[in-house]
Amino acid sequence: MSTATATLPTGLTTGTWAVDASHTEAAFTVRHAGISKVRGAVAVTEGTVTVGDDLASTSVSVTLDPATVSTGDANRDGHLKSGDFFDVEKFGQWTFVSTEVREAGTSYVIAGDLTIHGVTQPVELETEFNGTAVDPFGNTRAGFEATVTISRKDFGLTWNAALEAGGVLVSDKVVIALDVSTIKA
Repeated sequence: MSTATATLPTGLTTGTWAVDASHTEAAFTVRHAGISKVRGAVAVTEGTVTVGDDLASTSVSVTLDPATVSTGDANRDGHLKSGDFFDVEKFGQWTFVSTEVREAGTSYVIAGDLTIHGVTQPVELETEFNGTAVDPFGNTRAGFEATVTISRKDFGLTWNAALEAGGVLVSDKVVIALDVSTIKA
């Protein structure tokens, strides 16, 4: 099946699906000191999935708020919000806007432009469609999970500290995992 005519997943109907920010999470993982991982989350504040007649006419846009970064450590969160990292005073939002949605075996790829720290880079999110359901309030929901690995340096996030034993404090590679719930408008 070609990308241009790829059919929609079963249960996903055409129209506008609003991201339900209260049931959506953008989490990240980064290696710390080369021996452990730090995990955190950034709030998804709004988003839309516009489903066309097929995948080629489907689009996704999402906005995140880096001032909400949470890693479970207030001091680290403050450092991440500072000019050393996210500089939330200057770069108060992150965005993702799709450029293509396509099948990839039994899953999907959502390609698009990710903007973090004022820098836009193309990325491809490996995406799973988790199906649809009607909630107790009569809302039709669709769920998705997506992952992407980025380089901090590609987004101008270069702060680091050398370790006495060699290496650096914060790895360049960051894994972002999204768990998204949408509601049919």
